[in-house]
Amino acid sequence: MREPPSGLFRSWVHSYEEDHEDVRVYRPEDHPFPPARGRRGMEFVPDGTFVDHPLGRGDAPDAVPGRWRLASERHIALTFGGARPDRELEILRCDEDVLHVRRLTG
Repeated sequence: MREPPSGLFRSWVHSYEEDHEDVRVYRPEDHPFPPARGRRGMEFVPDGTFVDHPLGRGDAPDAVPGRWRLASERHIALTFGGARPDRELEILRCDEDVLHVRRLTG
């Protein structure tokens, strides 16, 4: 993979019910999720912009801007300019319906 999959460029919401082993599963934001107290998410934009959506006050999603870049085959480096620790993700699967990642650092 010299380019990230085109399906990556969207907002993804953590579908923690589907996580398995060390794999985190994300679905598009319009996916019919079961009720939850709050869900984390992330958004990739083709220009290298990244937005992390951790849970904030009252379990509402927050927004932390950052940047993404392809670090190596299937690995995406995420940087936040000191706002939070940088990290690296391995993309295991990405299509229009699901994103499977393994967090390698951070």
